[in-house]
Amino acid sequence: MNPDVPQPPHSSSSPPPSPWAPPSSAGEPPRPPGQAWPGGQGWDRPPEWSRPPTGPVRAPSGSRYDEQGRNGQGGRFGWIGELSAVVGLVLLAVVVVGIVGMVLAELLDAGPADADSDLFFENPVADLVVQLLGIAIAIPIVLWGARVIGRRPAGTVSSVVGRLRWGWLGRCAAVGFPLMVVQIGVLIAWTWNDEPVGESGSGFPGWPVFLLSLAVILALVPFQAAAEEYVFRGWLVQVVGRVVRTPWPAVAVASLLFALAHGFGELSGFLLLLYSALWWGWLVIRTGGLEAVIVMHVANNLLAFGLAAGFGELASTETAADAPWQAMVAELVFAPLYCLTVARTAGRRGIERVSP
Repeated sequence: MNPDVPQPPHSSSSPPPSPWAPPSSAGEPPRPPGQAWPGGQGWDRPPEWSRPPTGPVRAPSGSRYDEQGRNGQGGRFGWIGELSAVVGLVLLAVVVVGIVGMVLAELLDAGPADADSDLFFENPVADLVVQLLGIAIAIPIVLWGARVIGRRPAGTVSSVVGRLRWGWLGRCAAVGFPLMVVQIGVLIAWTWNDEPVGESGSGFPGWPVFLLSLAVILALVPFQAAAEEYVFRGWLVQVVGRVVRTPWPAVAVASLLFALAHGFGELSGFLLLLYSALWWGWLVIRTGGLEAVIVMHVANNLLAFGLAAGFGELASTETAADAPWQAMVAELVFAPLYCLTVARTAGRRGIERVSP
């Protein structure tokens, strides 16, 4: 063979490439470490399942509201870390808001005249702002805990669809607000001779103060009431729900803590809170979200604070734990009336009870 004559690129003596050989990487750009080649898996590509999820993970389709924390993240005892971190942050936030309130009252020389008072400000409207903010701040904390520690979408604390269902919330409000007006009206009429409304207050404070009070109440009470629902009927039920098979232990524990969180007053008040909380916990599971119970809590607190503002009782330190026995009897009727009505409406309208 003449060496000066160019030879063909493939000699007849060269063996054909084996069909079982791995694909050649000649001419391909270098692969970034830890990343698979686009277009599927190959001989030199790691399997897709080897990459752990980097974002929030939803619970499996068909999960109840209390099961939204069962997304396989955090290990068997991960719920303990989430519970400890969120409870600690909520308590810390309450203390910080209280300290800020005391410092402002001291700087403005607006503290209560009585050194033994439980109030931050002598002005009841300013004091109400501090108290409401101290509770409302729990909302971003529990959402953060669900997202960062629980590694699930924060919206799953609102409902099984991952968000607040505003249309459904509006329908619940159409039922809840009129019913709450009737309930409070019945209670006022029933207890009028025992303790007329406003008897313990200073009377109507005047239109400027009353309107300012209403503005604060309308602006902050919905967040304060919703925060209590997000903590007790929402996030806490889902955290306990990670380790129990049915929702009812979680509902029972959260309901008891909700009643205790309002302090110790009358036995009738404690029983009222516990009874209401159990019904509301059932309603959350039945409707797959917090919308219906947020409505009822907001309605109750708006009317209660509004009446207190009108009769000069905003400085009162009484809570629902101090409710009389007549309030407990009324709740025996109105709590199931609201919950069963809303649950039936949810069934007729196909409101999601489990995650899609």
